[in-house]
Amino acid sequence: MHERQTRYLNRELSVLDFQDRVLGLAEDPDRPLLERAKFLAIVTSNLDEFFQVRVAGLQEQVLGGVTSTPPDGLTPREQLEAIRPAVESLNRRIDSAYVKELVPELGAAGIVITDFEQLSPAEREAMRAIFEEQVFPILTPLAVDPSHPFPYISNLSLNLAVLVRQADGRGIRFARVKIPPNVPRFVELSGDRFVPLEQIVGSHLGRLFGGLDVVDYFAFRVTRTADLAVEEEEADDLLEAMESVLRYRRLSARAVRLEVESDMPQNVLELLLDGLELDEHDVYRREAPLGLNTLWELYGIDRPDLKDEPWTPTTQPRLAEGGGRRVDLFAEIRRGDILVHHPYESFATSTGAFLAQAASDPDVVAIKQTLYRTSMPEDPALGGEESIVRSLIAAAEAGKQVAVLVELKARFDEAANINWARMLEAAGVHVVYGVHGLKTHAKVLLVVRREQGILRRYAHIGTGNYNPKTARIYEDLGLLTADDDIGADLTDLFNHLTGYAMPGDYRKLLVAPHWLRKRIVDRIREQAALGRDGHILMKINHLVDPEIIDELYAASGAGCTVQLIVRGICCLRPGVRGQSDNITVRSIVGKFLEHSRIYRFGQAGDEGVYYIGSADMMPRNLNGRVEDLAPVTDPRLKQRLQQILDVELADDALAWEMTADGWRKIPATEGIDAHETLQRLAIERAHGIEG
Repeated sequence: MHERQTRYLNRELSVLDFQDRVLGLAEDPDRPLLERAKFLAIVTSNLDEFFQVRVAGLQEQVLGGVTSTPPDGLTPREQLEAIRPAVESLNRRIDSAYVKELVPELGAAGIVITDFEQLSPAEREAMRAIFEEQVFPILTPLAVDPSHPFPYISNLSLNLAVLVRQADGRGIRFARVKIPPNVPRFVELSGDRFVPLEQIVGSHLGRLFGGLDVVDYFAFRVTRTADLAVEEEEADDLLEAMESVLRYRRLSARAVRLEVESDMPQNVLELLLDGLELDEHDVYRREAPLGLNTLWELYGIDRPDLKDEPWTPTTQPRLAEGGGRRVDLFAEIRRGDILVHHPYESFATSTGAFLAQAASDPDVVAIKQTLYRTSMPEDPALGGEESIVRSLIAAAEAGKQVAVLVELKARFDEAANINWARMLEAAGVHVVYGVHGLKTHAKVLLVVRREQGILRRYAHIGTGNYNPKTARIYEDLGLLTADDDIGADLTDLFNHLTGYAMPGDYRKLLVAPHWLRKRIVDRIREQAALGRDGHILMKINHLVDPEIIDELYAASGAGCTVQLIVRGICCLRPGVRGQSDNITVRSIVGKFLEHSRIYRFGQAGDEGVYYIGSADMMPRNLNGRVEDLAPVTDPRLKQRLQQILDVELADDALAWEMTADGWRKIPATEGIDAHETLQRLAIERAHGIEG
């Protein structure tokens, strides 16, 4: 093994290691069946994004002749060569989990996915009627011959490669039929019996090719690049530039992967490869139906017996109403900082309520907020909850000064963010698009309120997006505070984001890209200087940055204890003698997506220095984004943060452990499930029970 590969793990292979851990949830026989289907859908979607962004980027580097290497020492070509067997292994497991486990077990539980050929004559007639009424009018067969060029195949669409010939048997021709994405993938026959849409279309292709014989058909699916950069130097209007990028992505993005049915003949495959300008190494043959991200449809079936017991978030005790008491959030925040833990505690009755009250309070004069990803005002998934966008519009219409930084370059949410920007601008909100050359990833909200003739600032700093929908499934933290220094820091930050103010050093916040890296390095070195008395604990999404990794290695070498809880990518290799003896790495993967970032420097308790915020330890977070970490100084809230960390360190039901040789599932001895434990603790807090 190359020396650099011993010191740093490859980022892309670490992404696939994370997919391996998520896939383990789909393979878990003790997990409810529809939850397993959901995790198969999640892994499929994650792999789609991996190819659209990461593999596409590596291919561009190879095409461009790039030979420079990341810290682990693998060239772009070597990375692609290592990625393929890892993806093939994941594909085999996904296919096996679906074909050999999920479909038979769902059938035994009353949810039957059946092939068209297995239907009775009466059932086939019922499917024919559905095809004629709901599908046939949408379909458009596209011939491929000298007078019909190879058609554009849209990203992630499901298609049929159709072979037809004249009735007299002369000549076989090729055509493409796109499976309509606006029709359910799994068509219900009766009583939770479903037939895949592509089989229904395939069995009725004669209706599309009158006078010709349909010889055969094969499903295929194309993945295209989705990470197209905006040249801000040349973009006078970033909004228009992003709209242009989205149009280009839809119509001109390069193909990077071709998924086909396992029995597709070579001559059909070669025709597709030629039309898509791909090679054999871009092809993945699959046993399961292509595009299993559509298993979300089955997850929507009303079968609570096949799902996890639904969780209803509690209300943070200090924000709970009752006995005729109506909560004044501003008064509560003035009494002391408030920490909210999602999804265990409600977003609607905390962050959402804070912004809604600010929008309607006549004493509030200004609201400033960053938006990276959020929900639309009329999102039916919210179940009537206040949306962030609606509150901001209401505040502007009430005459308050409202400034919102909308990050147009939030990958895969660009179109939604353009819609929000247009909507907010129409309501009179001051909308800006961030700092030139940087993404704004910080999750911050500042409210300015006039109280007894003076202006007072209230703030929310979060680890997750201002999105009521994802707050139900993402584990995140939010800090509500009236701390004068944090309020002043946020004022300076927004002046930098919306105007020309140059960022200075901040009073309490750690802000990237100017100060956060240095402050984190300083904190690591402080603990390293304490030797065996030093302690560093980080709960983060990703650890990639080589400088931070080197500092952690140095701290370990000095005898400092380093504990890492890393959900996703980890390029640090623990447990290497003389390099990382004192470093442990674990990952929690379960029904909630671990998303919060907690940093602790020093021993647990009052003496420890705790931060929460938006920043992971990645070069893009530290160098190329506006990020923030906020100190948590209230002893009660430090105790809450430590409780979360203690639960996740004790978990042996959802946790994986990283060794020098890779990841392994931690064997269950005590059966401590972090998510279930934190649910129980939230209920106890809501009932006034300490714990």
